[in-house]
Amino acid sequence: MKCIGEDKDFMRFCQNVFDSLPIGVDILNKQGKIIYINSAFSTFLGPPIEDMIGKLVTDVNPGSGFLDTLKRKQAEINIKHSFNNGKEAIVHRMPIYDDKGEVIGGMGMLVFDNVDKMQEVLNKFKMVDKELKLYKNEMARLNSAKYNLSHIIGVSKEIEDSKNKVRKFAAVNSSVLILGESGVGKELFAHSIHNESKRANMPFVSINCSAIPENLIEAELFGYEDGAFTGAKRGGNLGKFHLANGGTIFLDEIAEMPLHMQAKLLRVLQEREVVPIGAKAPQPIDVRVISATCKNLEKMLMAGKFREDLYYRLNVLTLEIPPIRERKSDIPILIKRFLDNFYKETGMFRHVSPNVMEILANYNWKGNIREIRNVVEKMSVNADDVNIGIGDLPAYIVKDGLKERTASKSGGLSQMLSAIEKEIIINVLKECNYNKTEASKKLQIPRQSLYRKIDEYGLELKL
Repeated sequence: MKCIGEDKDFMRFCQNVFDSLPIGVDILNKQGKIIYINSAFSTFLGPPIEDMIGKLVTDVNPGSGFLDTLKRKQAEINIKHSFNNGKEAIVHRMPIYDDKGEVIGGMGMLVFDNVDKMQEVLNKFKMVDKELKLYKNEMARLNSAKYNLSHIIGVSKEIEDSKNKVRKFAAVNSSVLILGESGVGKELFAHSIHNESKRANMPFVSINCSAIPENLIEAELFGYEDGAFTGAKRGGNLGKFHLANGGTIFLDEIAEMPLHMQAKLLRVLQEREVVPIGAKAPQPIDVRVISATCKNLEKMLMAGKFREDLYYRLNVLTLEIPPIRERKSDIPILIKRFLDNFYKETGMFRHVSPNVMEILANYNWKGNIREIRNVVEKMSVNADDVNIGIGDLPAYIVKDGLKERTASKSGGLSQMLSAIEKEIIINVLKECNYNKTEASKKLQIPRQSLYRKIDEYGLELKL
């Protein structure tokens, strides 16, 4: 092999590649003589190029350590070096080897021709790193589980059994399917499973499958690369699975997921990797999946509306949340909690009498906890004073609640409804201090109708 300084092709390559670079570059032969130096390095050192070619590197720069580098046959990277012209720089010194591993020369580079400039870059990196950490902290705050077991209100056996299941499920990483009617608080249980688990300090990302348009759900879940489709965000976008990496993703209303997306979700669960739209290679993820639905997935399987293989992947562990009508002992506790919340938010204190509480406890809450919260707020706003009376309740609740209470008593339906109506009129009249005009407004019936009812039930003698 030719000596490095005698190889014309190599020298032509150096000129073509390094002459126009703004970074200083020099090439030495194995004796340490400079055989090539570009104009950027020449400008930094001072002497013209022709005055340095053929000279030992230590003659041009007496403090150079390049001869030792060639002797040790080991590269030195990012070395701070003081030149004889008083300048300081960060340099690389790298041996050049032949195909037998012998050193035949060396290459030097000025990475930073000014230490202050390097410090400026480092400071920028520190600032960017600081901002990145702030963004990560903010992302973690936004993608965090807000609720834990203390937020699940109730003392019934059914709710305690559900809480115990949460603790058991939190100890493992298996997928969980939460079943329950709308309004029972499935999301609270999902949050609690995450917060009880070892993933509690990692992200918790929630997504409602019914709230995302079908044509966007893949991009929302798995993300996309720059230019993946028309209208794609510049630089691409991370999907929910990436945001949840290391933590938990909660797929609410999973029954609403389109069939074509069910197949892609199944692959993610099986392979533990995600392929963003437009990406060429899959990306590994570590995510626990919790899903929830108020629909009967087994019926959907039979109808071909939900994939059987995905169902069994999601339904490794099952948590069924009982409706509020099956745990009526929790109703008064929930009502009192929502009254407390109303007081904290508005400063208006409200109290529910035992008669009203009995009606509320016997009502068949089809909307579950969500309906209770809504009704408590409505009653609290409608009430004219501290005490919430029967007249402040929605009529359908009074009718249903009293009917449930009297259902066990003897007599036909007509008698039971009459008893309900009579009790309502008596209570409203009492609340209105027997002001018939005010009572008729509260009952939302004409005053003449109220007089007729008073006469019909023989209430006038009692007033």
